[in-house]
Amino acid sequence: MNVKQLFSWITGAALALATVPAALAQDDATAATITPKGTPAAEALGWHVGCQAYTFNRFSFYEAIDKVKALGLQYIEAYPGQTLSKDTPDVKFDHNMSPDLYPEVQARLQAAGVKLMNYGVVGLGADEAENRKVFEFAKKMGIETIVSEPEAATLPAIDKLAQEYGINVALHNHPAPSKYWDPKTVLNACNGLSNRIGSCADTGHWMRSGVDPLEAVKMLEGRIISFHLKDLGQFGVKEAHDVPWGTGLANIRAILTELQRQGFKGVFSAEYEHNWDNSVPDLALCVANLDAIAANLTELQGK
Repeated sequence: MNVKQLFSWITGAALALATVPAALAQDDATAATITPKGTPAAEALGWHVGCQAYTFNRFSFYEAIDKVKALGLQYIEAYPGQTLSKDTPDVKFDHNMSPDLYPEVQARLQAAGVKLMNYGVVGLGADEAENRKVFEFAKKMGIETIVSEPEAATLPAIDKLAQEYGINVALHNHPAPSKYWDPKTVLNACNGLSNRIGSCADTGHWMRSGVDPLEAVKMLEGRIISFHLKDLGQFGVKEAHDVPWGTGLANIRAILTELQRQGFKGVFSAEYEHNWDNSVPDLALCVANLDAIAANLTELQGK
């Protein structure tokens, strides 16, 4: 990067972040009134930025939808077992939910302008009937990717269902010693399977496991379906917590640069595991940082 390009990058990032400090001083209720800017530069690259609803696990799924909308984002990843609504605390949002509730959920998403893209981490295994229940739910809800951590031996059968339903299955990496913490294990598990099977790349859990997320992304080229995007302030520390994207040790800019080189198109779900009761301000900074990087990568690509 030459001096002119570096200046352009710094200026673009500063402009993108100009509205964020006010948000950081507010609680969620006030932050929700900020004019949402979303991620237009990222969208132009085919990057769909949203939130994993687990970020808002102190709240209901409907409240999570509202928070995603407040951030100017258009995508959400659901997880099984979240309370559907604060008015119905005994009703959980997952594949065991009554189909009678599907239209209500879909109407709520549509009204907010938010698309339910991914679902997980949810169990898939050797029981085809139980697996079909998850796939049927995903199909009816318009979900594109199921995120799971099945045993490798079950993947050929799961791959057949993925192809039958036209729905991806992304293998998620919880920290070591979980079965897919090492990206080499994910790559080996995908060997011989269709492109419907790939990685849900959790950059923070890689860092907690002592894995360089940039090197993992390079290793998994062509097999990454989606992200649980995280940045951490510590490396190799299991208890390390999230920090806004681009302010920690994950090297988010280098990761995004590599993904642009790979031609990656897919979903980045922010799974922000910190400031649980008031994460919207931190997430607003994540969103601004990522879109500033995306804008600069687009500018550099055009030169």
